[in-house]
Amino acid sequence: MGGFFGITSKNDCMADVFFGTDYHSHLGTRRGGMAAFDPEIGLQRKIHNIENAPFRTRFEHIFEEMRGIAAIGCISDSEPQPLLIRSNLGTYAICMVGRINNADALIDQYLSFSGGHFDAKTGGRINGVELLAALIDQKSSFSEGIRFAQKSIDGTASILILQEDGTIIAARDRLGRLPVSIGRREDGYAVSFESFAYEKLGYAFEKELGPGEIVAIRSERVTQLCAPGEKKRICSFLWSYYGYPTSTYEGVNVEAMRYRNGAIMARDDCARGEQKIDYVGGVPDSGTPYAIGYANESGMHFARAFIKYTPTWARSFMPPTQVDREKIAKMKQIPVKELIEGKDLLFVDDSIVRGTQLQETVEFLYENGAKSVHMRSACPPIMFGCKYLSFSRSTSDLELIARRVILELEGEKGFRHLEEYCDSSTERGKKLRSAICEKFHFASLEFQSLEGVIEAIGLPECDLCTFCWNGKE
Repeated sequence: MGGFFGITSKNDCMADVFFGTDYHSHLGTRRGGMAAFDPEIGLQRKIHNIENAPFRTRFEHIFEEMRGIAAIGCISDSEPQPLLIRSNLGTYAICMVGRINNADALIDQYLSFSGGHFDAKTGGRINGVELLAALIDQKSSFSEGIRFAQKSIDGTASILILQEDGTIIAARDRLGRLPVSIGRREDGYAVSFESFAYEKLGYAFEKELGPGEIVAIRSERVTQLCAPGEKKRICSFLWSYYGYPTSTYEGVNVEAMRYRNGAIMARDDCARGEQKIDYVGGVPDSGTPYAIGYANESGMHFARAFIKYTPTWARSFMPPTQVDREKIAKMKQIPVKELIEGKDLLFVDDSIVRGTQLQETVEFLYENGAKSVHMRSACPPIMFGCKYLSFSRSTSDLELIARRVILELEGEKGFRHLEEYCDSSTERGKKLRSAICEKFHFASLEFQSLEGVIEAIGLPECDLCTFCWNGKE
């Protein structure tokens, strides 16, 4: 994933863009970058690796190195960005959030007629942001170029461009899978993936861009360059997993959605019958609001049976290798034995993707004396790797625990019955849950239904992307 933030102002805005970009650190852990425009200096750009140190510490000296009345910043889980580009459209800085699945085909097509070239990394890989810029530059204006690029790309691309006169061009991806929001203050405008980032800096909500909408932003006004399309497919996983609790997308707050989701799971569990549970808890940290909603609805006691120690490793996947990530994840779990020993525990997790860390968590609970561990997933079984946003590091559908278990149960022919496996009332659905319980030593397991997720979000199903659960585009 990733996120971006920008401001165009009557005054120097570097401090606000620094903090606004930092508020997107939950969306990526690989690269951070900033670009700025100053009337005397022109465009400037800095990029740092943030794999082993957060954005804030890498950019703490940025005020000594850059200044500007307009600036953009980006947190990225992929390529270094923003890039500085000089082309027929002028010199500009560009960053994007999304994914280009057909990059090789687009590169070959571009090279076949342009006589141009790309900066290649080891193995010949091309920075996707540079490819995006090459597509945009084939047209005579930014709005035409962005529309052409988004139409050409198989995947998703939300874009921020900082021009050499301080104008920011913002474009939401063609189907609105990701949010782009604009805030207003007396001295200018902010544009952001996360609206709370500019609200904390004193900007008031102005508007959320529609699917495919493109705007030009200057300190005194916002000008629409391309009207939004009618078709929308905003990612449901924004609320389910990677959205920050204070985030609001399409008018729906993440934390409130998670409470509703947990309450719906409790309601459905109660309809299935009573279970003896001493405490309900969330797999920290993102599972906690679901567990609060579950406990409030069911009347069961909420408790934090173990706590994550996060001062030194805020996110368990920050280390560069899987072995280190798993070790750090285990080291972070600190038990509260009084709340574990001899207790029947029910835990709610935001999702079950591969299941590796969850299996270790359950083993950790039993090692510390748990009598039984029941598990609930706030999402349906994940059946398809995301091809739009790369929210998961899975490179194959068979890395997904639901897919692997189906293959073990029925072979590849089982993949023709994914809808049945998602449904807990069918025989296949019961077998999937039973097999995962046996594999992970759960006393019971249930997944939130797709209908439950949609109810919790509260938007029309036709406006939501649910591809990872049902494969529908």
